[in-house]
Order: sequence, then structure tokens, then C-alpha cells
Amino acid sequence: MPVFAEYAVRETASNLWRNRLMTIAAVLTVAVSLALVGSALLLKQGAANAEAEWQRGTQVTIWMVPTASPSEIAAVGSQLKTLPYVNSCVYRGKAYDYQEARKLLTPSEFSVLQIQDMPTSYRCTPDQPSDAQIVANRFTGQPGVGQVAAPFQQIHAMEQTITVLQWVFLIIALVLLLSAAVLILNTIRLAIFARRREVSVMKLVGATNWFIRVPFMSEGLIQGLLGSIVAAAVVLGLHLWLNTLGDPNNPNSVLTQMRLTGWEVFWTDAVLVIVGVGIGAVGSFTAIRRFLDV
Repeated sequence: MPVFAEYAVRETASNLWRNRLMTIAAVLTVAVSLALVGSALLLKQGAANAEAEWQRGTQVTIWMVPTASPSEIAAVGSQLKTLPYVNSCVYRGKAYDYQEARKLLTPSEFSVLQIQDMPTSYRCTPDQPSDAQIVANRFTGQPGVGQVAAPFQQIHAMEQTITVLQWVFLIIALVLLLSAAVLILNTIRLAIFARRREVSVMKLVGATNWFIRVPFMSEGLIQGLLGSIVAAAVVLGLHLWLNTLGDPNNPNSVLTQMRLTGWEVFWTDAVLVIVGVGIGAVGSFTAIRRFLDV
């Protein structure tokens, strides 16, 4: 066993050095592709965090007409309590909306208002921003309801933007991951071709299949591991850089809402390392099965 381990280490190092340009290319391809995968994961997790914060701030306002009767107002409140997609609701009376109008309107505009002319309202937070449209459809046109207001365009635009970005990063990352696996396969194939006579002699003298396979498999694993470590470092640097852009004094900033915890970044990097080793293993195993009859 010690002899086999020494042989495997020596031959792996020899193969890596002999094909060093291809090795560097394979490592860099794995690093770039996995860095994009890591960026996509960070984006997805950050978007989820920002969405969670945004959900807590997304509000649907059901404005009652000023002449709505107490029974109509109570009917709307009772329905809101039974809706599973509404997280919480707060009722605001005429006096509250009158004081709110004082802050929003100019003195000349506010002077013509009377408290009895103000509508009452329900300020509701849906479980998901997309549920805002369901609430609007449910109560629009109901007796006593004047208007249902929510940032529908902003909700739709944010959801579309996040979805498009995630798919773009994912497609690019998958293409580069495939390229990295093919490049590792070609590197192993060159190593096998350069040593084809040596491999034939080893088989003739009784070397086992695994004795021949292990150095080549180790080469692919090391290439994948090195590339994934570089990608993990890039992702960590990206995380630290994005954190410097967020304003901690402005909790409504998108970058502030997208901040990740240290554990989230750690698990992202752990996934990258596992995927990198997997790419190296798949590439080297495929090359051995395809180009080496052992």
C-alpha cells in the first residue's frame, strides 16, 4: 500500500507538470464557471433575503368610500381575517387618514378637506408580493370599497428582473461547467496518450486496473479542487465587496437587504468545492473509460 500511494502521488504530480498549460487552462475554466455559479447562488440567496424584507414592507391599501356604512366596513374586515394569503391588516379611521393627508398635501390642497370627507382604509401585508393582485381582485367593486392600491408594477418588475438574472447566470454557469468538464477530459486524454506505451507495459507485467487508473483520476480531482478553491475565494471576495456597498443606515437599500450571513456564504463556498471535485471526477472518469481500456 505505501508503494502504491507513493506511485500515485508521483505520477499525479508528473502528469500535472507535463501538461501544465492544459492543467492551468482547466483550473481557470473551472474557477470561472464555478465563480459564476457562486455568484448566481449569492444572487438567489440575496434576492430571497431582499424579497423577505420587501414582503414585510409591501402593503395593499383597501380604501373605503367616505360614505361606506359601518356594516360594509366590518364586512371587509371580516373577510380579510379569513384570507390565508393575508398576513396582517391594520384598520385606519377617518381621523388617521386626515392627519396623513396633512403630511402629504400642500396647505392649499389640505385646506379644502374636511374630516368627514376622508375615507377609512385597511392597510394589509400579503404573505407574498404576488398575492397583492389577488387581494385587489377580491375586493375591487365590493360594496363600500372605493379603490385597492398596491405597487403592482414594481412587484411585477422586481419579480421579472430577479427571474431573468437568475436564469442568465444559471445558463452561463452550466455552459462553462460543461466546458470545464470537457477540458479536464481532454487533459486526461493527452496524459493517457503520452503514456500509452507505459500503460501497455504495466498491464503486461500484471498491474491492476485501479493501479493504472488512480493517478489519472487524481489528476482530474486536483484540477477540479484547485479551480473550486479559486472560485470560492472569488465568491468570498464578491460577498465582502458587496457588503461595503450597502448602507447600514439605510435599511431600505437593496444592497443592504440582500446582505448574507457568514454561514450562508460558507455553505455556498462548500457547494462550489463539492461541485468542483465532482466535475474533476466526472471528467477524469469519462476519459479513463473512453480512452483507457482498464
